[in-house]
Amino acid sequence: MEDLNLKDKVAIITGGAGVLCSEIARKLASNGVKTAIIDYKEERAAELAAVIERGTGSRSIGICASVLDKKSLTAAKDEINRALGSIDILINGAGGNSPEATTGVEQMSSKEDEDLSGTFFGLKIEGFDRVFELNFKGTLLPTMVFASDMTRRKCGAIVNISSMNSFRPLTKIPAYSAAKASVNNFTQWLAVHFAPAGVRVNAIAPGFIITDQNRFLLTDEKNGSLTARGKKVIANTPMGRFATPDEMAGTVLFLISGWAKFITGIVIPVDGGFSAYSGV
Repeated sequence: MEDLNLKDKVAIITGGAGVLCSEIARKLASNGVKTAIIDYKEERAAELAAVIERGTGSRSIGICASVLDKKSLTAAKDEINRALGSIDILINGAGGNSPEATTGVEQMSSKEDEDLSGTFFGLKIEGFDRVFELNFKGTLLPTMVFASDMTRRKCGAIVNISSMNSFRPLTKIPAYSAAKASVNNFTQWLAVHFAPAGVRVNAIAPGFIITDQNRFLLTDEKNGSLTARGKKVIANTPMGRFATPDEMAGTVLFLISGWAKFITGIVIPVDGGFSAYSGV
């Protein structure tokens, strides 16, 4: 069987210092990939890159850049090209939710005097703007900047990080669900657009992982126990637990490898069976 064919490839991971993407970066580096960790927190990116390089022997650098600032990304690309060479792989991992775009209740009640502040009518448009910018524009702009190396060389792979919310919108988080659905659509559109240029574009849709973005919804901030919502998630995940970051990383590794060279335009659920379960 053909091997992964990843040694000495150059990969960019945006949101690279986060819980999920830091594990993806480690997995790539352990397979010989040279990694550029892009994060808005410079110190975290640099520290992670140093740990990865020491632990795997693969070259890794940390770069501070904003996925919402094209000039910042262009400067990062110049630095990456100088340090590591031409870009082969892009993992669009930057994303997140906002409490301002999250309702306080799952459903409205039937009461005529209901307090609307915790419902759809209490959402802040600023929160919606922030969530759409980070998840959709934060995927669009890095692709505009970093994929040019790939299309020029007629070879490359892009993996976007979507969410199971994109297929089955969850209560409370309308902005995040809609933004990730737009990432799915963009993944398919770009896969068609880039196919003649030899660049594959796919996405993964993770199930539930405890991250900094969703911790306030799934766990009690005082004692760390599951909230009612967290318990509901586990009850509706046939495998009966949250995912771990390394379980996402394996699917990413497959999608960027030679094993997936005829796969483009798909979104793979990695969700412990959540999408297959009706709840009954």
